[in-house]
Amino acid sequence: MAETHAGGYKVYLTTWIWLLVITMLEIGIVLVRVPKTLLVISLIILALMKAALIMAYFMHLRYERLNLIYAVVTPMFFLAIVLFSMLGPDALHVFRSR
Repeated sequence: MAETHAGGYKVYLTTWIWLLVITMLEIGIVLVRVPKTLLVISLIILALMKAALIMAYFMHLRYERLNLIYAVVTPMFFLAIVLFSMLGPDALHVFRSR
C-alpha cells in the first residue's frame, strides 16, 4: 500500500516546489522593478502557470486536458469582460471630451 502512494507524494512534493519557484520568480520580478507592461504581462503569465499547476495536480485534472483548459481560460475571459465593462464608459468619456 505504501508503494502505491510513494509516487503520488513525490508528484505533490514536486508540484509544491514548482509553486514555490514560481512564487519566488514573481517576487523577484517585482523587486527588480521592470517596466510596468513587462511586469503585468509576466505576473499574469506566472499566475496562469500556478493556476494550471494547482488545477492539474491538486484538482486531478492532469489527464482531463479539455477540462483543464476550460478551467484556466474561462476565468480569463470573464475577467476581461468585467474589466472592459468597467473601463469602457471611462474610455468613451475621454474620447468624447477631445
